[in-house]
Amino acid sequence: MEREQEESTMRKRRQPPQEEVPNHVATRKPYRGIRRRKWGKWVAEIREPNKRSRLWLGSYTTDIAAARAYDVAVFYLRGPSARLNFPDLLLQEEDHLSAATTADMPAALIREKAAEVGARVDALLASAAPSMAHSTPPNSD
Repeated sequence: MEREQEESTMRKRRQPPQEEVPNHVATRKPYRGIRRRKWGKWVAEIREPNKRSRLWLGSYTTDIAAARAYDVAVFYLRGPSARLNFPDLLLQEEDHLSAATTADMPAALIREKAAEVGARVDALLASAAPSMAHSTPPNSD
């Protein structure tokens, strides 16, 4: 009797639940340096080099805006060798290229520039969203 229970328990352990999404997939962040608040806003922050403190980069309505803000900050902090979410987009902007040569830029200025880019991207995506919602889908006949 005990052996039957043990076998039954072992069978249950071997079979993963089929409808459940694995925890590591459900909580995976789409971009580096960002996280999502419980109420849906996306926030960006970065740890300053050689310090325990974090640099707050802002709160955004889209994950892309938060990721762009992170990219600006990490580029200013770590230079051209930084791992970016959107490397092609950042390198297209001329003013960021000169930042690579700037050493010891103040955290407040980095925060300001990152927030500026994040807000600009948020505004662009917000203005594009209503126009997409009102457009008619192509006829598939």
